[in-house]
Amino acid sequence: MEKIKCLVPESIKRMVGESSDEDLASTSSTLLHCLLNLPQFQQMIDDLADSDNSLCGKNKKVALELKQKGNESYLTAEYASALASYSQALRVAPMDAVDMNKNLVATLFLNRASLFHKIGFLTESLRDSKRALQISPAYAKAWYRRGKANADLGNFKDAVNDFNNAKSLELSLDGKRHIETELNIILERQKSTSRKAVQENENCFGHVDEPHQLKISQVSTPDKGRGMASKCDIPQASLVHQEEPYALIQAGGKPFSNFQGKTGTKESHAKPVDLCSDSNPVECFPEHKHECLGVNWPAILPTDIVLAGRILVKSTSQRYSTVSNVLCDLGLSHSYTQIDPESKLELHIYAIVLLCCLQHSSGLELPINGVSLSQTIILMSQIRVNSMAIVQMKSVDDPPDQFRKLASNGDALTSSLEQVPVGQAIYKAASLFNHSCLPNIHAYFLSRTLFIRTTEYVSTGCPLELSYGPQVGQLDCKDRLRYLADKYSFQCQCRGCSQLNLSDLVLNAFCCVNHNCAGVVLENTIINGETHKLNNFPRAPEKQKFDSQLQGHKLNIVDINNMASLVLKFNNSSLQIHPGFCLYCGSHRDLDTSHEAINKAWSYIKRLQEAIISKYISGNTLLDASRALGILRSTLHAYNKSVAESNTITAFDIAAQDGITILDFYVHPVQAEDNLAQAFCLVRDFHSAREHCQESIKILQTLYDPDHIVIGYEMVKLASIQLSLDDPAAVDSINHVGVIFARYFGPHVDFIVPYQRFLKRVAHR
Repeated sequence: MEKIKCLVPESIKRMVGESSDEDLASTSSTLLHCLLNLPQFQQMIDDLADSDNSLCGKNKKVALELKQKGNESYLTAEYASALASYSQALRVAPMDAVDMNKNLVATLFLNRASLFHKIGFLTESLRDSKRALQISPAYAKAWYRRGKANADLGNFKDAVNDFNNAKSLELSLDGKRHIETELNIILERQKSTSRKAVQENENCFGHVDEPHQLKISQVSTPDKGRGMASKCDIPQASLVHQEEPYALIQAGGKPFSNFQGKTGTKESHAKPVDLCSDSNPVECFPEHKHECLGVNWPAILPTDIVLAGRILVKSTSQRYSTVSNVLCDLGLSHSYTQIDPESKLELHIYAIVLLCCLQHSSGLELPINGVSLSQTIILMSQIRVNSMAIVQMKSVDDPPDQFRKLASNGDALTSSLEQVPVGQAIYKAASLFNHSCLPNIHAYFLSRTLFIRTTEYVSTGCPLELSYGPQVGQLDCKDRLRYLADKYSFQCQCRGCSQLNLSDLVLNAFCCVNHNCAGVVLENTIINGETHKLNNFPRAPEKQKFDSQLQGHKLNIVDINNMASLVLKFNNSSLQIHPGFCLYCGSHRDLDTSHEAINKAWSYIKRLQEAIISKYISGNTLLDASRALGILRSTLHAYNKSVAESNTITAFDIAAQDGITILDFYVHPVQAEDNLAQAFCLVRDFHSAREHCQESIKILQTLYDPDHIVIGYEMVKLASIQLSLDDPAAVDSINHVGVIFARYFGPHVDFIVPYQRFLKRVAHR
């Protein structure tokens, strides 16, 4: 791509960079004519779209090697590696390949189904078993595996039928006897256990008793345009929206993600999901049939560009005859005019490349001209603003092993839970929900289905707003504004960004040099970001009538008065905030000296972090880090976030991930309390670990709402530490976790966070 950009004449680059959406037909046509005359461009299209040049084609030998690798990993309990190998093998295995007298693809689906069953993902095991049977209906082992999955899901009638089919197809006497034994066990279970209400379809998590259709409506607002608002009073934790994607693509083409946290967390299991809606693996699905021909471009082009191709093909093949009709159906907003010249040029080139590749591989007569290219550019702009990252939960270990490992080596608590992006999708109706840094709704996914639930009581007419990424408590105001402007090209004017709040004041603040003063000392960059809020802040708290739309969020006026009373004492005309001066008592702190002390302290915390990764922590390293924490506590404000949290991309920051973006800005500075908690867990000093974990939670409860989901995931870790100490307080922590998760996930909590069930079991024991 960079080579192609370098070949574009400067005059065309300038024209494209200055273009608006009304100019796109002309600018894209000019660039198209230029590129088509370049042999380098023609060679690139051949490499991307010609199946003869494919590096992604079907290959039985490679599939067999991956299958063998998966089998070996399975036998050594390396389940993450096994799952990755089986999934990769399925991508390259020819549909007609045979291995040991069995269809290779069916065998791979069966192997993956067995793995899913082993690690407790029963719905996925059931689905892969069905796929194996669709390819090889006489496959006895596939019937047996499907029966096992159905039985454990509580579908006993289906399980009995599956075992009977397996028994009739099994050729060996020993095999028949084994199936007969299993069948008798299932029949006994059926008698003693009520059938679980688990359906086989992909919407098995839906609850029909949760009406939501009449609770919200589309509205128009002067500052945000279209949005969604409540039509009636809506209780906390109410489901207000549920939607299937218009189009989606899996992350990296895989339903499962392995990645390692930046503090050395273990490779771990994400809830694996299959995001395709069709259960038939033999037939290519219309929206991505064009990607199943072994060509390179779907694996090489950026995900959002490939997603645009799916939307184009889906729309043109199903209902439309020309590309120009696509946007009329989607009705999504875009910000093409606001993006930078470099991004505009990239969109132009990607649009041309995409249409050329689709013309080669889709079998559709897609025109490549100024009109179609302009529509494609706008579509790509819409996707970049409106696509949502589908995320799933992952935990450190297979849940049944979690507490056994805790009891034996105490290292299971160093990373707890995370969210993993597994796909990117367009949800047309959900795109109408606007952003707020103080959201009152929360979005989450069960497989490909999007659910949106209120996190607080919402009164009639109140806007329903979710977070597109950063929230109050996670980033300070200036960083939130910069992120949203860069990512979505708008200046956020929500209440979190327009009114003074305690979190933004203390998040990156220094403490007062007067040890008896709880005042806040700010740097110049923070002051610049907060000054514009002062005109909007209520000067007379006792007379302030809070807006009904600030439900659930406290401005913490009393706390602000205790930490920054100078802000409240002066009229706007006389108020001046200077960097380095306490906003309560006016004492001065030397910020240069403070920065030197902090940087030295961080070096010891970073050294501890490296030791955590290596799992070898010396006494000196731990002692130095503890002393460094003392320096940080005496220099930074008591509620400075960098003292509290881990720097992993973890579920401690999960609240800001319920919106539109993939997890690309959740890395904080190395943060002390959490690193020390991890370190003390590793050396089995759970009393000290508990102390540091509790201190972290105290800070976060000030920055966020006390029942914010961020607190919930910190409480999971605290409860685990308390359980390892046989601390009775673990029961209260676990109950608090349940209250928080119910607020965000409602009745779906056990599907989203199965880890909570294991906490409860151990607590009861």
